[in-house]
Amino acid sequence: RRPYCKRAMAALKVLVPIAEDSEEIETACITDTLVRAGAAVTVASVSGDLQVKMSRGLKIVADCKIEDCADKEWDAIACPGGMPGAERLRDSKALEELLRKQASASKVTAAVCASPAVIFGSHGLLPGRAVCYPAPKFVEILGEKHVADAPVVLDGHIITGTGPGTSLQFALKIVEKLYGQEKAEELAKAMLTTTA
Repeated sequence: RRPYCKRAMAALKVLVPIAEDSEEIETACITDTLVRAGAAVTVASVSGDLQVKMSRGLKIVADCKIEDCADKEWDAIACPGGMPGAERLRDSKALEELLRKQASASKVTAAVCASPAVIFGSHGLLPGRAVCYPAPKFVEILGEKHVADAPVVLDGHIITGTGPGTSLQFALKIVEKLYGQEKAEELAKAMLTTTA
């Protein structure tokens, strides 16, 4: 007898937008961790060129421009931080529309470092509870929604993280939301880290 074969599920689609001066550790952690989970990750440039110079000079070649992503459905959109990269992401009208559509559909919408304050705060996408990079200018934007001493916060479909040092936990929280806690813990163990 032939074993029953399940039809292969399509990979979940994750969009990672980047801009000049986006934070490279955060971008790499998000992208790498979600690929390890089995997601189809698309890195999209809002800067006009596919090659993007990150905050510390590393050059990343995006898969496409953000405008190419506008008419597609995403299971998650995850924004890295970095300054002024977060401001450049905030100022992208194409990304703003994608984020609003994502949030209104209650699909995973995530941001780390400066981006929860700079992007989500500017576009009215902050949930009831959130974290960001702990600089006063960002914490002030979050106001009463700010959660002290947490590396990552999940509030409904919105995930926020604090910065480069907690980027793996931020990415693993996205994995947990998309694939479940067991998958996130399995990846964390294989990557020699822990979940948040």
